[in-house]
Amino acid sequence: MTATECTHLDTIEITDLPDEVAGCEECLASGGQWCHLRICLACGHIGCCDSSPGRHATAHSRDQGHPIVRSVQPGENWGWCYEDQLLMPVSMVRGEPRIPPSPLCP
Repeated sequence: MTATECTHLDTIEITDLPDEVAGCEECLASGGQWCHLRICLACGHIGCCDSSPGRHATAHSRDQGHPIVRSVQPGENWGWCYEDQLLMPVSMVRGEPRIPPSPLCP
């Protein structure tokens, strides 16, 4: 599949990333730890990846029906559509937030 085959690009509302991200919202609230961070492109929620114990980005997508996340890791600009199970570049989103070091992954 290519990015043009994603059927959910019209759900992207976030095109400018924040300057700084504190960490996974749920992990910060509960004292949990994350590996890598993802941003929901529908609402801006910051969640942790599926290599993290909480898998909060996936849970947010499932619970809210928001299909596309983008990595906020330094140097990464890829997105993932949960609905289409598609990895794709997300070139319309700009910015590279400052993020804290991952508590679990290098």
